[in-house]
Amino acid sequence: MTTGELVCPAGTPAALRTAVDAGADSIYCGFQNATNARNFPGLNFTPKELGTAVQYAHEHGARVSLALNSYPPAGKFDLWREAADLGNQLDIDAYIVADMGVARYISETYPERRLHLSVQAAAASPDAICYYVREFGVKRVVLPRILTIPEIREIRTEIPCEIETFIFGNHGLMVEGRCSLTNYATGLSTNMDGVCSPAHLVEYVKDGEGNMSSRLGGFTIDRFGAQENAGYPTICKGRYCNEAQPDGYYAFEEPISLNLSKLLPQLMEAGVTAFKIEGRQRSRAYVRKVVSAFRAAVDDIRAGNEPHLADLVALTEGQKQTEGAYKTKKWR
Repeated sequence: MTTGELVCPAGTPAALRTAVDAGADSIYCGFQNATNARNFPGLNFTPKELGTAVQYAHEHGARVSLALNSYPPAGKFDLWREAADLGNQLDIDAYIVADMGVARYISETYPERRLHLSVQAAAASPDAICYYVREFGVKRVVLPRILTIPEIREIRTEIPCEIETFIFGNHGLMVEGRCSLTNYATGLSTNMDGVCSPAHLVEYVKDGEGNMSSRLGGFTIDRFGAQENAGYPTICKGRYCNEAQPDGYYAFEEPISLNLSKLLPQLMEAGVTAFKIEGRQRSRAYVRKVVSAFRAAVDDIRAGNEPHLADLVALTEGQKQTEGAYKTKKWR
């Protein structure tokens, strides 16, 4: 496959259509229900919606990947099996998985379907990636956001499958425990319920001086001065106090987005097949602008022209952006 495929998430059928119309090559989404009676831990689509979405994507030359990349709890594997079966019936193009049992079932039952290894599998070395390719026939690996471009280029020479990397959106470095804290605060699992910081548990409280507190599930996540823009409360982007830092600090990471638009030519030269735009819970306007900007840039590079890289900083968290570890290990 030619390097430069654009991959975009879709949290709703409307977002999927927007991504396709803006030039996405592939869209990933997941089930809200695996059957009419049984809830499946995943993303946002009903089976009927996903069937219609697959049809729309195929009619417009795009592909759809089904995300089954959470880990089945003991005794719940049948839900993942049912979801995989239904995805095949709906003619999805690829499965995105992390769990080895799910990978085994799909590779043996639907060998004609592409299998992509989720970033949640955390396969970041040639040995690990080659294991998944050998055992399950994985066709693509989504690399975690911890590798420099030279490291990605070297990995590409040692593995027999495609590489997908993040290009824009959440900088999420998968610090252990963050999603468990979200689960504690809200009673809902980021992975199993398909949502981080559900809107009905978010509130903003203003004091008499105009300062704003953002709260999640009854817990204060951050406080903002009267002249500051109050961000959306997520566990990993909140400020916290302790004895050593009583004034509050970003314990996990500050609000900032990954934006590799300036590194796009280097990533394509390094042999990256697909670029992942993160943002399943984002608006259609966000999806349209980001996908359109990267579509134009990729097409320019393929044509041998200087890419026009749109300014996307207005769509980043905290109006700040980073190239993370991709450019240098000293990014922190």
